[in-house]
Amino acid sequence: MQDLESENKKLKEMLDFKSDLISMMAHQLRTSLSASKWVLKMFMDEDLGHITDEQKIFLKKSYDNNEKMIDLVSEMIDINKEEGTEIIYDFKDHDIVEIIDQTIEDFAGEAKERKVTLNFTKPGEIIINCDCSKIRTALQGLLENSIKYNKEKGSVFVSIEQELGNVVISVRDTGIGISQDEQDQIFNKFFRSISAKKKENIGSGLGLFAVKTIVEKHGGKIWFKSKEGVGSTFHISLPISKS
Repeated sequence: MQDLESENKKLKEMLDFKSDLISMMAHQLRTSLSASKWVLKMFMDEDLGHITDEQKIFLKKSYDNNEKMIDLVSEMIDINKEEGTEIIYDFKDHDIVEIIDQTIEDFAGEAKERKVTLNFTKPGEIIINCDCSKIRTALQGLLENSIKYNKEKGSVFVSIEQELGNVVISVRDTGIGISQDEQDQIFNKFFRSISAKKKENIGSGLGLFAVKTIVEKHGGKIWFKSKEGVGSTFHISLPISKS
């Protein structure tokens, strides 16, 4: 009887792990698709220069297909009945400053649409050993939140500093903030604050959970300070490459 209970427990843990894995991967995919959406919209609105009527038609098709993909991924997060496999990390030396710069560019369209100003204090090259795509996903998660939950004509400030063999990336916003009594739950899977639900009714509650998972897989740490109605600052600390 005990053996059966033990096997059932192991099976449940395995299924829960696969379920979490799929949800996290789906959320990461949706974040990237959302970034692409706003770039396409900038072209359609001719923010990047004049386009022909024929080009508008093709861009509209791409935009609509992107929207369908976002809806499909959102459905995957909700349903989550697929088989999962372990996420593989590919660690190589990369310039974290360049990764941040490229990630900020991904959100230029969304920031403009929401009337939020993006600011990046850009230092010289800093090399870290990381999985570039995963770190970009983590940064996308923080930037997406800082824009989405900001105020109209608000600002986002991104900075990076070197500290005791680590690089510390900070993302500060002038948004809705997080209430004191909810702050200890903010990295919990599927958790969304009351103010976040009021601002955006659609969300999986997996964004910060995914960010924390990725950062910890890199031997790093994540923490934050927030005041409701004033804004939040999230910090990520990652080891600098010794090579």
